[in-house]
Amino acid sequence: MIPLSLVLVGGLVLAAGWLLMRRLGPGGRIGRILAVTPVVPVAEAREIAARGAARYVGVLGRIDAEEPFEDDAHRPLVLRRTRLELQRGSRWEAFEDDRQVVPFEISEGLDRIAVDGAALDDGLVVVTRESVGTAGDIADRVPEGTDPSTPARLRIHLLSSVDHAMVLGVPTMDPERGAILRPGLGRPLVLTNLEPKEAIRLLADGRRGTTKAISALLGVGAAAVPAGIAWAVVDALF
Repeated sequence: MIPLSLVLVGGLVLAAGWLLMRRLGPGGRIGRILAVTPVVPVAEAREIAARGAARYVGVLGRIDAEEPFEDDAHRPLVLRRTRLELQRGSRWEAFEDDRQVVPFEISEGLDRIAVDGAALDDGLVVVTRESVGTAGDIADRVPEGTDPSTPARLRIHLLSSVDHAMVLGVPTMDPERGAILRPGLGRPLVLTNLEPKEAIRLLADGRRGTTKAISALLGVGAAAVPAGIAWAVVDALF
């Protein structure tokens, strides 16, 4: 009876950890993908694309672009995303989302693979430049009827052609760009110019208590279930 109870409790604890993980939203999912996706050489990613094999993998390398554009600080950018958001309850909702992106690729030595930059959304994990105020500060841009006291913020994401990055996606072949990384297999295209652990911490910013609770629940559950099964096996044999 005790082994069965241990398995049941472990299963319930795992379920609780999974439910908490789901509540983290897109950021939590991106963090999980970053943590478990295998990283392969760019040459192997190109081979996967050429074979037409459906695999979700990561690559590491330097960002390259033939025609980067400059920002005000004269940095050579391949992507700039500017979002204006209003706070609705506990969530921020974008009412303007402007994106400027040029074709770019990831290079590792002599090997290169293109990236579908236009497909980057929640999977773009970079340090965000942020300015917070109220809707009254940008009254000419917020939706009509917005309370001027509503919290508002400007968020800017930048990606430079001098950055090194990790990109996760499905390698496929494009008639114009050749081997390219795109979203697929139910997962988004993910790109970060941070170390994976740092990117995961950034995604969990403000939710460290929840992430610690998830880790504890999953750890306890993962230990309890096999322990209960092993106990039951031993009881059955002896």
